[in-house]
Amino acid sequence: MLSTMKTMLRDDQGATMVEYGLMIALVALVALTAVKVLGTNLSGLFSSVAATL
Repeated sequence: MLSTMKTMLRDDQGATMVEYGLMIALVALVALTAVKVLGTNLSGLFSSVAATL
């Protein structure tokens, strides 16, 4: 029983999974922010072009 507990405490596989999950969440957040900013800028650009035509 004690050796099993020691093995579980030394196992860092779960921590690695959490780190990957946090990195994926951060990348998704950056991507969503970029899409929102670019979408707003492109919308303004298309509106300007449409008004010019």
